[in-house]
Amino acid sequence: MADFILFGTEGCHLCEEAEELLVAAGLDFTSRDIMANEQWQADYGLLIPVLWHAPSQKQLNWPFDSLQLKAFSIAIDPSECQSARRT
Repeated sequence: MADFILFGTEGCHLCEEAEELLVAAGLDFTSRDIMANEQWQADYGLLIPVLWHAPSQKQLNWPFDSLQLKAFSIAIDPSECQSARRT
């Protein structure tokens, strides 16, 4: 199971944009529709899309771009910074 979860809902164009960013960044993630769970609706209804990192319990709220996404992933796992420097 992926450590990253993208919370969104069907028909959300911002969610689609966020998903495209995650795919372009090569991030391993799963998508969850907030309509499937009342708690998700309460937590994320006004914030979607939201990228959640389960192990750290940190989230990145929209709007975000590729640079903010990279900074978020480095803040969660500083070893990502080392591999980014090598490439």
